[in-house]
Amino acid sequence: MPVPDSYDAVIVGGGHNGLVAAAYLARAGQSVLVLERLGTTGGAAVSTRPFAGVDARLSRYSYLVSLLPRKIVRELGLDFAVRKRTVSSYTPAVRDGRATGLLVGGDGTRDSFAALTGSDREYEAWQRFYRRTGQVAERVFPTLTEPLPTRDALRARIGDADAWRMLFEEPIGVAVEENFDDDLVRGVVLTDALIGTFADAHDPSLLQNRCFLYHVIGGGTGDWDVPVGGMGALTDALAGAARAAGAHIRTGHEAIRIDTDGTHAEVTVRADGEERTVGARRVLVNASPQALAALLGDEPPEPAEGAQLKVNMLLTRLPRLRDRSVDPREAFAGTFHIAEGYGQLADAYRDAAAGRLPAAPPSEIYCHSLTDPSILGADLAARGYQTLTLFGLHAPARLFAADNEATRTALLKATLAELDAHLEEPIADCLALDANGEPCIEARTPLDLEHDLRLPGGHIFHRDLAFPYATGTTGRWGVETAHANILLCGAGAVRGGGVSGVPGHNAAMAALGR
Repeated sequence: MPVPDSYDAVIVGGGHNGLVAAAYLARAGQSVLVLERLGTTGGAAVSTRPFAGVDARLSRYSYLVSLLPRKIVRELGLDFAVRKRTVSSYTPAVRDGRATGLLVGGDGTRDSFAALTGSDREYEAWQRFYRRTGQVAERVFPTLTEPLPTRDALRARIGDADAWRMLFEEPIGVAVEENFDDDLVRGVVLTDALIGTFADAHDPSLLQNRCFLYHVIGGGTGDWDVPVGGMGALTDALAGAARAAGAHIRTGHEAIRIDTDGTHAEVTVRADGEERTVGARRVLVNASPQALAALLGDEPPEPAEGAQLKVNMLLTRLPRLRDRSVDPREAFAGTFHIAEGYGQLADAYRDAAAGRLPAAPPSEIYCHSLTDPSILGADLAARGYQTLTLFGLHAPARLFAADNEATRTALLKATLAELDAHLEEPIADCLALDANGEPCIEARTPLDLEHDLRLPGGHIFHRDLAFPYATGTTGRWGVETAHANILLCGAGAVRGGGVSGVPGHNAAMAALGR
C-alpha cells in the first residue's frame, strides 16, 4: 500500500536498536519509517544457515545476550526468551605435565579451583571479587535506560569507593593482580575486558575497564545468556513488534544523504536503482558515527578498529578432551577459554601491537546447541550434532590490511592449533560436511565485518566504549548529535555496544521528550 512522503521519524538502519526505537515511537502514536539497506532486518544480530544444504541456523555475528534489559522485552511485548548456561566457563591448562583445567559454575567450582591451584585462596578471592562487581551491576544496570547520570551521581549510586577505584579510575590489571595470584585465574578474569577491544591490562586509557564494566553489569547480574532460537529470534520479534505498532519497514532501501535545518529533515533514499526523498521531523540513525557523519556531510570522527576473529562451526560430535576430569558437554556448555592465561594475553597483545599475528592466538568458544538445540534441524539434533562459536581476541584490523584472505587463513589455522593442544582429537575430525562435501566452518575478520555489515574497521561496538555517565558532550540521553533533530540510536551512542536495545530505547525517549 502507498505510504506518505513525510513522517514523524525516519530510522536509518534496521538493526536491533533501530527496531527497538521504531517500536517505541510507533507505540507512542508517531508515524515511523525504517530504511534498511540489506534485504532483511537485524543487522549483526541475525540467524542464518551459512553451510550449504545443512539445516543449522547459527547466530552468525552476535551470539549471546547480556545487556538487553527485561524492561524492553516487557514493554514491547516481545515473544523472546533466553536460557541460562549451566556452566560459566572452562579453561584447560597443563600443570606439571598433566592436563587439567578450571571449571566455573555449579557445585564443583570450589573443588576445581583447589585442584588447579592447591588451595581455596583463589576461589575465595574469586567470590569476593565477583560479589563486589555484582553489587556494582545491581546499581549501574538500571541506569542504562534512564537519562545519563553525572559521574558524581553514578559514583554515589555505586556507593563503594574501592569498587569505583578499580573499575573507573585505575587500569583493571591492577585489581586483577591485587586480587589473584594464579596466572590462569587472572587470565579468565581479564578476558571480559578484551572482547572486541584491543588493549593491554594496564592501558592508561582505561578502554579495557570500560569493556570489562559492560561485560559484568548485564542484566544486573553479569550473566551471559543464550537466545532461544538464535539471535535472529530477537530481531524477528522486534520487527514484528514495530510492524504491529504501525511502523513501516522497507528493506533494500539505502539512505544516502540527510539534510536538516534542525527542525525538519529530508532523507535521500536509493532503492532499485532510483532515488527519492522522504521528509521527517526527526531522523534516528542506527549506524556508526562514521556513517552518520557521511550522511550529513560532517567531519568524520576518529577511525575505529575492530580486533577479533569470529568463527562458526558445525560438528558431528563434541571433541574429546585431554582433561579427563571434565565431560565435554560441561566444558563447552559455558565459555571455553583457549590460550587466555594472563601472561598469554599480554604476549598476544604485544605481538599484535607490533604488527604480528599472535604466536598463541587467544580465543573463547561456546556451544549454543547444548543449551538450545532448537537451532538444529530435528535430524541433526537426533544425531548429536553441535554448533561451536569461536571469538578470537587481539586480532586488530591492521593485521589483515595487506592480505585479508591469507592472514585470515593463517590466523584460523593457528587458533585451531591452540584448541587442538587441549583435545584428544583434532577439531577438524569433528567438523560436519556441507552438501558440497566442504567442512562446516567459516571465519570472519574485522575487514570482513566492515565489508559485510559496514562496521567501521570491523569494530563490533562501532567505536570505543564510553563509561555510562554524562560528560560535557554527551547530551541528556547519550544519543544527541550536533543537529537538534538527528539522533544516534546505534551501538556508537553512549551506553551502546553489544546486543542491548539500550541506544534504541534511549533515542526513542529523547525523541519523545521523556
